[in-house]
Amino acid sequence: MNKEELRKIKEKALEEHIPIIMDETLAVMEPILKEKKPEKILEIGTAVGYSAICFSEYLSEKGKIDTIEREEERVKEALENIKKVEVEEKIHILQGDAVEILPTLKEKYDVVFIDAAKGKYPFFLEQSLRLLKENGIIFADNILYKGYVMGEYHKHKQRTAVRNLREYIKAVCENSSLETQILEVGDGLAISKKIS
Repeated sequence: MNKEELRKIKEKALEEHIPIIMDETLAVMEPILKEKKPEKILEIGTAVGYSAICFSEYLSEKGKIDTIEREEERVKEALENIKKVEVEEKIHILQGDAVEILPTLKEKYDVVFIDAAKGKYPFFLEQSLRLLKENGIIFADNILYKGYVMGEYHKHKQRTAVRNLREYIKAVCENSSLETQILEVGDGLAISKKIS
């Protein structure tokens, strides 16, 4: 992996205010991924490919990442970035709306990373559980959403997102087949392990 190119991708994304995974969130995920050595990772929300590239380092030898992105411009940039870092054989981008793509997937995944439309998190969870292997892990980023999720929040624009993120947290915490931690790193990270 070309680390210098990865650094440039990160800098450019930050300059252009493209939401990418925060360093502290990555720092929590890395040891878990390192230990798991996943064969298959599903990422919902590619953006410019930064997180998928970071995760690709922890895949098992023949491991692969499927990542879903709706916006054509982002897909183009992600493809370029993946090529620059020389991990194109490990990452496969599925272009389109995750709401339409997820129900068509049949593969089972060791790890799912949710980082897309906040209002759709409960749907993403339902699909992730269907696609998750035994002992698999679901990471959901931005789960505390600038602190709104745990606070009193009534601004109309974000109301749906906040309600659905709360619904996601309730669902993972009440699901007896999951062990869940909600961490206040970055913008909040939920880690749910599927226990057999």
